[in-house]
Amino acid sequence: MSTGFHIVVCGGIVPDPLQTLEPVSTPAGPGLKNEMMLPAILDPWASHALFEAAHLAKNAPGSKVWLVSLGPKAKLQQVMMSVAQKAPFELVVCDGPAGGFTESAEAAEALACAIEAIPGLDTSKLLLFGGWQSASRGAGTTMQLVGERLGVVEQFQGVDRLTVGPDGSLTIMERVEGGAYQVSVCQGAPAVLGWATGELPEPPNNPQVGMQNMRFIMPALQKAKPAKVGADGVTFAAVELPRQRRETRIVKDTPAEDIAREIVAWIRG
Repeated sequence: MSTGFHIVVCGGIVPDPLQTLEPVSTPAGPGLKNEMMLPAILDPWASHALFEAAHLAKNAPGSKVWLVSLGPKAKLQQVMMSVAQKAPFELVVCDGPAGGFTESAEAAEALACAIEAIPGLDTSKLLLFGGWQSASRGAGTTMQLVGERLGVVEQFQGVDRLTVGPDGSLTIMERVEGGAYQVSVCQGAPAVLGWATGELPEPPNNPQVGMQNMRFIMPALQKAKPAKVGADGVTFAAVELPRQRRETRIVKDTPAEDIAREIVAWIRG
């Protein structure tokens, strides 16, 4: 397509899952122990959305990608040093909490306001990308609320593939139950796509892309506006890690068929 798309990716940062995450109660509400000291990464779901956005922009001349992120700007600066080398984009920052104990409606309002303030954004070409779920704000409703707030009613969740037709139409493959997919056709932008894992591998680091992105990332961090996001009026009775349950039985010289039969019986039971 000659006109291209204006692709806005919504993505927050989360603690590195390889770290020990211990929930604690703080004067401001639930949080993680030593949260500000934990290394952070871009939310894996949002990462897939960013890679898909870069891939689409590369194949649709005239397209542009923005990454809109809500989180502490000090942490965002650390994360963007590595993310910037993966794909070309322009960063828009909302300086606010990155934790999961926030209301999705408040996060969506902050993101929508930041998107509306993007200079030169053409909403008739808008494709709003983000994670179908989130490693921190896992309510599964944030992208829907952002879309509604911006007046975008064509929404698709659990997307694994997007194909753009010669006429600008969008063919979208969404996950449904039982490993099946629903295939939908949309006339074109604007649309909201909440991505699952997609089909693209993680791009290799490209220092040249990183240097190009950093010219926009540092000014964006400096111009970041505070975003008040929380969970006013919500009371958490308790916060704890999910309990693990493991039952191990050690056996020897058991045929594979018997093991498989026992596993199937356990699943069915």
